[in-house]
Amino acid sequence: MKKLLSIAFLGLVMAMPANAQILRTTVAQGEIEGELHNGFALYKAIPYAEAPVGNLRWKAPVPKAPWQGVYKAENWGGRPFQTVDPNQNGGDIPMSEDCLYLCVETPAKTINDKLPVFVNIHGGGFATGSYSGTLDSFCKEGIVYVSLEYRLGALGFMAHPELEKESENGISGNYGIYDQICALKWIHNNIAAFGGDPEKVTICGESAGGISVSILCASPLCKGLFRGAISESGGSFTPVMEKDKVMFDAGTANQYFKDAEKGGVVFQQRLKAKNIKQLRKVSAEDIVKNTQGWEFWPVVDGVAIVDDQYKLYEAGKYNDVDVIAGYNSDEGSLFVHNCNMDYYNKAMDKFGAFSDKARNAYPATTDKESLYAIQDMFRDVAFGWGTWAWGNLQTKTGKGKFYMYYFAQPSQNTLLKNTRGATHVAEMPFIYDWHWGPMTDVDTHMAQIMPQYWMNFVKYGDPNGNGLPYWSTYKQGEATVMNMHNGFVLTSAPNQVQMDFWEELFNSAR
Repeated sequence: MKKLLSIAFLGLVMAMPANAQILRTTVAQGEIEGELHNGFALYKAIPYAEAPVGNLRWKAPVPKAPWQGVYKAENWGGRPFQTVDPNQNGGDIPMSEDCLYLCVETPAKTINDKLPVFVNIHGGGFATGSYSGTLDSFCKEGIVYVSLEYRLGALGFMAHPELEKESENGISGNYGIYDQICALKWIHNNIAAFGGDPEKVTICGESAGGISVSILCASPLCKGLFRGAISESGGSFTPVMEKDKVMFDAGTANQYFKDAEKGGVVFQQRLKAKNIKQLRKVSAEDIVKNTQGWEFWPVVDGVAIVDDQYKLYEAGKYNDVDVIAGYNSDEGSLFVHNCNMDYYNKAMDKFGAFSDKARNAYPATTDKESLYAIQDMFRDVAFGWGTWAWGNLQTKTGKGKFYMYYFAQPSQNTLLKNTRGATHVAEMPFIYDWHWGPMTDVDTHMAQIMPQYWMNFVKYGDPNGNGLPYWSTYKQGEATVMNMHNGFVLTSAPNQVQMDFWEELFNSAR
């Protein structure tokens, strides 16, 4: 009887007049109802997995079970517990362990529209951030917008030997990555109910979101779940090594889960818990309170993250999809604020046999120059080199198109003012119609073009379109990087001396 009712409702939705919105539809778990938002149907909090609480804390996500009646997705789901609660979207959304939700904003009129789908994976260093918000500008261009939530910090990424024993695969950590994969599977199986095309999904993220995109592009668990990827200031190609052997830690050092488990034991002892059973009874507030910075990060577990991603790409073992990837000219200014020559010299000395080469790549003779040098070093090790390596590797071993950009537009419409160039996050207001400050005429011109590149890529797998400066696919050593500075021009890859330094250093580490 229930199946007959669902079929009848499906027919009703298909028969709606052309100007109607999909404000109620049916997904795998049952009927669901959204609300009208600026002319689009908005479903704010769709649970794609069971709440990861109690015994489900530090376990892979369990797909959401069917519900009874009509689920009303009219309020934002809880924000995952995090060290900083920036309260994005101007709301008062509380933090909660019950946080595995996604939102769908769709311009589709019927479930047969088969519109392209843009999936946002938020950033925040795998420690902060939220999925809440909409993207009307993309919906106006016929794109279904989806944003997903995942577990953060210790609750999302702590590895521990006891958790390894609990796991069917004998692994631990990466719960936040498994959340992302679970959400992508839900989207693939259900987005048609919102007028989206499961074969036209593009994933996108910035910072930790961009790193996530990079990880998902190499994960065998994501095969067939998306056709395109956009990584803004991301990439996960640094060597896998023990944390105490990292020469310059920008929060991006990859570890094997066995090594990361040592940190999990230290964390358990810090909270004075005897074992995981006791740790599961510690409040989420205390878990977060006792977390130190970027203490928890994705790890190589052999299942979701199979190996050193650089090696996987060398061997052609990844999801070969079309990609846009890039980074900003002054990324490090958001993270490095104080420096002097003493700090600089100690940082350079950590490179051992590569110290002279490090000084050559990042020279400094004054305190001011030392600040700029360390900021640029952070930019390249955390964001720049990974993007550059990704482009080089995929164009050698893959067939997917790769488009690389370098955003260097100084602007007051950004999170951090009066920097040398474009700091971390600086490209986002230009793409997603954010307003953090005044816009010059040049800024306005660029903010009209950049979203068109992104939307064209989501629609067609190619950023180019009528009236746009032509963006060629990336080729190493050639003028194929879209340099975004007071306009758009193709140049060779920037910061080449620095890229060569990291390439040599990381190859030696492997």
